[in-house]
Amino acid sequence: MAAPSLKDLPKVAVDLKSQLESFSPNSLKNASTEEKILLPTAEDVKMEKTQQLVAGIEGFDSTKLRHTETNEKNPLPNVDAIQQEKSQVELITGIEGFQRTSLKHAETQEKNPLPTKETIDQEKAA
Repeated sequence: MAAPSLKDLPKVAVDLKSQLESFSPNSLKNASTEEKILLPTAEDVKMEKTQQLVAGIEGFDSTKLRHTETNEKNPLPNVDAIQQEKSQVELITGIEGFQRTSLKHAETQEKNPLPTKETIDQEKAA
């Protein structure tokens, strides 16, 4: 789409054209601006939410409630489970608090040595 040519543009009145050409921003009057729409602060929003909540609680109709039977889904553990957990806790604390300084040095002895080459040769010959 091509830009319109000068002759296609609308004509501006002569008096308006002269006013636009001789316009000076210094001739404008100072105007004070006033903010007309004030946004609520975070505290105002919070107060309004709490007021709505309180109004909802005050206007609640308890006749709409119906009775239900409660079923205990998480009963207390039995004595065996408690004892088992205590023994596990004691074991873990014993491991965590173990002191290596109370250990004694031990010498290792080889109880099942590998057979010598002579015994292997004897078994092969037999």
